[in-house]
Amino acid sequence: MKIQFITGNVNKFKEAQTIVSSLEQLDIDLPEIQEIDAKEIIKAKLKEAQKHHKGSLVVEDTSLYLDCLNGLPGPLIKWFEKSIGNKGLYDIAHKYDNYNAQAKTVVGYSDSNGNIEFFEGIIEGKITLPQGEGDFGWGPIFVPNGQEKTFAQMNKEEKNKISMRKIAFEKLRDFLQ
Repeated sequence: MKIQFITGNVNKFKEAQTIVSSLEQLDIDLPEIQEIDAKEIIKAKLKEAQKHHKGSLVVEDTSLYLDCLNGLPGPLIKWFEKSIGNKGLYDIAHKYDNYNAQAKTVVGYSDSNGNIEFFEGIIEGKITLPQGEGDFGWGPIFVPNGQEKTFAQMNKEEKNKISMRKIAFEKLRDFLQ
């Protein structure tokens, strides 16, 4: 059974496909509602995608949750990055003297009947001054617990071995089996 993973990001797709081999990339542009609950964003995207494509579908949301902001920015991370950047996110954690954070991926799966299931991968970590050149937004400021490098300082193999996306897609794989 083939499952369409809706993403334009080839790196996300490759990481996910190593875990769920039946994934195929489907690059379609879907509107994204602005919402603090990642599951609501995913549900809206899946419902929109079902209008354009039949069969099993997958979408995901990867976000950063700062303890000092009671979980913000979460799915609004893109807008925080645009407005204050990684240094601004670090400055907030520094001002509150609370560097704890979660990196979370929520994967939404919709079967051919439109039934939706969610799978979460969470990595606890700390916010640090920006370090490294990453291929995604907040990677330079997030150090997973038990690690010494930010995601941006890790090579793909190091990051993918511990990533929140890996955890979420492993849960999807187990569900499908």
